[in-house]
Amino acid sequence: MKRNATAVWMGTGKEGNGNLTTQSTVLDKTQYSYNSRFADGVGTNPEELIAAAHAGCYTMKLTFMLGAEGFTPTEIETRCDITLDNGVITLSELNVKGTVPGISSEKFVEVALKAKDECLVSKLYNCEKTVTAQLV
Repeated sequence: MKRNATAVWMGTGKEGNGNLTTQSTVLDKTQYSYNSRFADGVGTNPEELIAAAHAGCYTMKLTFMLGAEGFTPTEIETRCDITLDNGVITLSELNVKGTVPGISSEKFVEVALKAKDECLVSKLYNCEKTVTAQLV
């Protein structure tokens, strides 16, 4: 399986702008710029997309792992915060909340921590990765 995305940039790094298009066209010439990356400009940015990829992959992996343990989640919600420090992504923080009938809080946390290490995107990222898990 292969997936792809295309970035187009026009102009200088600071004054220019670009757009991103994904194979599925969920992103279709979606605007990004210096201001959307390093200030409060409108548009997306690579770090936001990295956070979305990690949250999405992790949530799906956790769901599969809970299923393997005999639990069917009603809902899993994961927020991912990416820290960019001096030009380096240093941290990906996963904050997960789950509604999972029949599971103990301790078991949920155990599986949530294991999922962090087994998530494909976690394996890709070369930074510290943390998980905070809460059963709701």
